Amino acid sequence: MTLIDTHCHLYLEEFKPDINEVMSRAGSEGVEAIYLPAIDSSEHRNMFDLEAAWPGKCFAMMGLHPCYVKETVEEELKLVEDWLAKRPFAAVGEIGLDFYWDRTFEAQQYDAFRRQVILAKQYELPIVIHSRNSTQECINIVKEHQDGHLNGIFHCFSGSYESAKEIIKAGFYLGIGGVLTYKNAGLPAVLEKLSLDHLVLETDAPYLTPVPFRGKRNEPSYLKYVVTKLADIYKVSEEEVAERTTANARKIFKKLHP
Repeated sequence: MTLIDTHCHLYLEEFKPDINEVMSRAGSEGVEAIYLPAIDSSEHRNMFDLEAAWPGKCFAMMGLHPCYVKETVEEELKLVEDWLAKRPFAAVGEIGLDFYWDRTFEAQQYDAFRRQVILAKQYELPIVIHSRNSTQECINIVKEHQDGHLNGIFHCFSGSYESAKEIIKAGFYLGIGGVLTYKNAGLPAVLEKLSLDHLVLETDAPYLTPVPFRGKRNEPSYLKYVVTKLADIYKVSEEEVAERTTANARKIFKKLHP
């Protein structure tokens, strides 16, 4: 079984003490590639160091996370532009809107999102979208810029069937992770109306750990619990879930994926 973790913050401090063991467990569970979404410049060096330590396994994205759109937004966006001009990246991400924690910089979030979408189109890269409490707003931005050359993932999708249909129609995939395994998650009822052909797997590690490890640190090897749940929802084998979601991820990251 071959799996791809399309969204994992494996470069964060939580993994430094045992990164070799984490990568070994990931490999044992068939995780062949791990995609690393950027947050802001404070973590760039850690992300690049991890990518260099695991060539062909870990792939960096570049972008400014909406929760880090602050007073320094112009400096951060300039760094994003500079990095995209310097070297290849898997995607522009994670970018988007977050209206859960704080809306102080809402206007700047919109501006940063739009500018990074334009950069993605310039470099012909997919985008990975963070849309917490802002799914429809993010869909609207995608529609605004969609000209047939924009694609990517709505990371950590947990919205409605109607939202899912809009996202798929716009040419995007749904990132599915540990939330799917939570007891009160409404996501299984949404997904059973959709095809596996629109889904990719993700952990968002160290966050959103699936059952039975909820509350502990997440890691790529735990993708198997998401696969098991999807196999149950779709009444197919775990191997089929793995095969189809991996094929979807390869389509998205075709520029860099081995």
